[in-house]
Amino acid sequence: MEFKNSPPMPEGANPRIEVQEMQAYKAPLEGRRNSLRLDFNENTIGPSPRVVEALQKVPANHISIYPEYNGLREAVITNLHSKGISIPLNPMQIGLFNGVDAAINAIFHAYGDRGNQLMTTTPTFGYYTPCAHMQGMKVHAIPYEGLNFTFPIKKLTTHLLEQQPKLLVICNPNNPTGTRLQAQKILDFATMSPETLVVVDELYEAFTGDSVLPKADFDKTPNLVVLQSLSKTAGLAGLRIGFAIGNKWTIDTINRVTGPYDVNSFAVTAARAALQDQAYIDGYIKEVLRARKWIITQLTKSGLRHHVDGGNYLLIWPNGNSSQVEASLRLSGILVRDMGEKPLLKGALRVSIGTTDQMKQFWTVFSKIDLSQDD
Repeated sequence: MEFKNSPPMPEGANPRIEVQEMQAYKAPLEGRRNSLRLDFNENTIGPSPRVVEALQKVPANHISIYPEYNGLREAVITNLHSKGISIPLNPMQIGLFNGVDAAINAIFHAYGDRGNQLMTTTPTFGYYTPCAHMQGMKVHAIPYEGLNFTFPIKKLTTHLLEQQPKLLVICNPNNPTGTRLQAQKILDFATMSPETLVVVDELYEAFTGDSVLPKADFDKTPNLVVLQSLSKTAGLAGLRIGFAIGNKWTIDTINRVTGPYDVNSFAVTAARAALQDQAYIDGYIKEVLRARKWIITQLTKSGLRHHVDGGNYLLIWPNGNSSQVEASLRLSGILVRDMGEKPLLKGALRVSIGTTDQMKQFWTVFSKIDLSQDD
């Protein structure tokens, strides 16, 4: 994500001071469709054929009808149970959102207030901070530790106990470092600071099995909220569908600050079909893990510094200037993310992991651009 300066504000009705002082939060998403997309950690092959078939069958007159959500929350629960997550859940514990970004925004609207504190880690997903600033919150971001980006458990625990922040947001596995935190540690955070809403952003958990849900008890920890999506595995990023899972009272609180029809009918149709085809999702995950193993082998042989942990992405420190290597890859039709402006990641590229063939394509071009500089 990029921060871009907003145009000057004309005289007249002024927004809240927090909004005036914010920088617009924009994603450089234009002109990507004909490239090899290894920059935003999306599914790189598209959704299940069942999803496409379901969308094609939507009657034209249904487009003029407001969305209906009956059965979708139940489908989420059925899907979770099919994956071995056997905790008791009811539909009131599932929030539906226009992507997890919208869920994050709603959480800050519902819980964040001027002078409150957001505690998180750094570097991490860039949307948490502007959402906090929008509400006038203070941000305390604790850096990951060492060359392996170890989770700062001791520092975070100390600060959590001393400060009792209003919100603690943990991306697990973390984007972009891949850092993974054991589920029990997250539950411990929720238990030791019951006045803090602990939000676990699990967009990438499916790739390495890091979900807190199998151990969650939302009656004992009503201050725990888990976010999941169908963007990274099921290939529905363009339709925007995300879920918040938690105590029914907490989910109801978050839902109060959303619109009545924020999730569109096509996203609902696609989500139902995707949730019913877990085999397709599992197959894609297995292929990503195969590709992950292949690219790690190439990186190890090359001697380049790299870091791989959770999620469907990795970090590479090229020999050349990271922004120049990123630009050269883009000219060759391959998109990656330059992490140069992120804390602790100077000189790094984040590369999404697609299929084995896609990673071979990336490696062939990357090697010509960067590894030839050693000659």
